[in-house]
Amino acid sequence: MTDTQLIETPAGDARITWHRAARARIVLALGHGAGGGIEARDLQAIAAALPARRVSVALVEQPWRVAGKKVAPAPKTLDVGWRGLWPALAAQGLPVVAGGRSAGARVACRTAAELGAHAVLALSFPLHPPGRPEKSRADELLGAGVPTLVVQGGNDPFGRPGEFPDGNYGLVEVPFGDHGFAIPKRASLGQDDALGIITEGVARWVDAL
Repeated sequence: MTDTQLIETPAGDARITWHRAARARIVLALGHGAGGGIEARDLQAIAAALPARRVSVALVEQPWRVAGKKVAPAPKTLDVGWRGLWPALAAQGLPVVAGGRSAGARVACRTAAELGAHAVLALSFPLHPPGRPEKSRADELLGAGVPTLVVQGGNDPFGRPGEFPDGNYGLVEVPFGDHGFAIPKRASLGQDDALGIITEGVARWVDAL
């Protein structure tokens, strides 16, 4: 079952597209990146697969996307939007896993402890800008303060799995995947296989929470 909900926040109206599970036991809220929306292949694959595991998936569109803008605002503004819509997620009366891809993963990590998130799912966490490993954002990931899973493409220019520091989090690698989990045609892995790695890895992790 799918429905949408418009939420007023101090940063403008945000939108939640619900992919609801029957007899849901948990809510998985996923924000998008700075360069795209909830149509991202990993977000759509998770939203399609997880309700069957009794996980209601909430795909969250930040106010700047709802307003039709092309460029994401500063991180602190993204945090304001996320905080503003959190009550609508918590109102389901279930544990809420905060998550997202890229910039959305950073938002989830930065706000998890203060909002009372049950856990954090970080898809394509942008560990550093491409070619700038010295500009690490590892402190955001390591500071989430709740159980955390990173799902990372093997060829992500924002941080390959081997670049991630030791820490108290899980990591699922998607071989050959770039920042959007696209798989080159020459790879030994197909695009559907890659999405299967993502959804199965996330499902196993959520089941164990």
